[in-house]
Amino acid sequence: MGGGTTSYQEVEETDLLVLWGSNARETHPIFFHHVLKGVHNGARLYTVDPRRTTSADWAVGHLALNVGTDIALANAVAREILAAGLENRSFVGHATSGFAAFRDSVEPWTLERGAAVTGVPAGAIRDFAHAYARADRAVICWTLGITEHHNAVDNVLALINLALLTGHVGRYGSGLSPLRGQNNVQGGGDMGALPDRLPGFQHVENAELRARFERVWGARIPPERGWHLSGMFEAMERGELTALYVIGENPATSEADQHHTRRLLAGLEILVVQDVLLTQTAELADVVLPAAAGWCETEGTVTSSERRVQRVRRALPPPPGVRDDVEILCDLARRMGRDLGSPGAEELWNEVRALSPAHGGMSYARLEAADGLQWPCYDEAHPGELYLHGRLWERPVVGPLAPFSCVEYEPPVDELSPEFPLRLTTGRRLDSYNTGVQTGLFASPLRRPETLDISPGDARRLGFADGDTVRVVSRRGAVLAPARIDPGLPAGLVFLTLHFPDQVATNELTVEAVDPKSGTSEFKAAAVRVEKATPAMRRRVAAAGADAEPQPEPGAASEPAAVLEPVSG
Repeated sequence: MGGGTTSYQEVEETDLLVLWGSNARETHPIFFHHVLKGVHNGARLYTVDPRRTTSADWAVGHLALNVGTDIALANAVAREILAAGLENRSFVGHATSGFAAFRDSVEPWTLERGAAVTGVPAGAIRDFAHAYARADRAVICWTLGITEHHNAVDNVLALINLALLTGHVGRYGSGLSPLRGQNNVQGGGDMGALPDRLPGFQHVENAELRARFERVWGARIPPERGWHLSGMFEAMERGELTALYVIGENPATSEADQHHTRRLLAGLEILVVQDVLLTQTAELADVVLPAAAGWCETEGTVTSSERRVQRVRRALPPPPGVRDDVEILCDLARRMGRDLGSPGAEELWNEVRALSPAHGGMSYARLEAADGLQWPCYDEAHPGELYLHGRLWERPVVGPLAPFSCVEYEPPVDELSPEFPLRLTTGRRLDSYNTGVQTGLFASPLRRPETLDISPGDARRLGFADGDTVRVVSRRGAVLAPARIDPGLPAGLVFLTLHFPDQVATNELTVEAVDPKSGTSEFKAAAVRVEKATPAMRRRVAAAGADAEPQPEPGAASEPAAVLEPVSG
């Protein structure tokens, strides 16, 4: 099953916290309150991030690694733990497998080599390794800074290796916590919104598990795994996927290499979009199905990053012509020849409970009474699990041993060069969300127009000042944006968000390099150059920006920006 091993309560009561590739202060602000409680209770916080973000303001140590060198850093940390004799030998010996091969694989990663590749000083790597290994309890949290790379799964495995090496998993206050990038991402995975899983993370290729669902559903389930998102676009390219039904997603703007993405969407025989708002993807669609807002206009459940299932209650009816997702899907099925009835939210949830052992004990009555329960919760006498993998501390271990993984460092796919000497990374800001479809509809006193954030040294070298309009060019496209000098950025690194695609279409620049295991694109590492905009370019910016949405906040000094031409080669 895929989920964080710890609970938010443990984050507040642990001894050491690591935010690795996570600017939780701005991108997960509610979760960061739990982090702050932990810090106020005495936990030491370390941040691992190419940028020195506001999350680092509470940290005792900040490791500013080069973009894409997470595996190199994790391997160097592991090697130092072993060299200092700080591994949890008892746990490694009775609860894990593959240790000898792992130990050999990290042996070359001395502090000196780690420093040379990652840019983190050897002393900082050593201090962090010793602090993590010596802590009585420790939690590693990560998010898109780890997973939006061409080797995303290997990045995660490198962090899991550190937890196994030190015994920081399977017990209270020690674990691994992936912070989900969007609301209910965890719940979507739990319900089978994955290419190879049925609800409850049950493998679709397992005939026995599949048969249970077929009996209840009265239909045959294809036994082969499907395509993940990037695989779908590859199938469009091959002509194998000609119809697409998009529910609550905006790939026309959110996917890497935007020119390529939009060309493939335009080439479909039919595109159907079901969403709360008319997104850029919906504007391309043949059919748009207006859907109710899940957080206030429907009944159901939502699952957080700590595996906690909570009730969602309808507060008001949807507007005229807008329908609940379930109603739309059932009506569509009826018109296609299969009557699914008109099930209510609780009826559907009880079907989930009957088919997913991890959710079996979560009746609506219990969810109401307890204000949510954490899976696995096997029956109505089960309280739910605060943390996972406690079995690893039993003697003998119940179930399979936890495997170490030998993962090798690979640099980002989009290589730096004299033509493209700067590394572009992307992320979010506190006041905005993803492609701005929702947050762009309301004003915020914190919001400012999109900027290209650049280090003071690079700005001086290139002759830029705050607010100057600059041209950002990658191997795939070019955009204009106002420059903003950010002391938190090291030399050689620039930063953009995806929040204002009508001002700066950041995904015109990003690379369509995909992790073959997860299907995630490498949004965090593109090679670019930055140059001064000519007067003609500036005039085009002003013309394009006059009708751009969302408009800059009143009093903002920066100019609007626009997309320029694609770049060949």
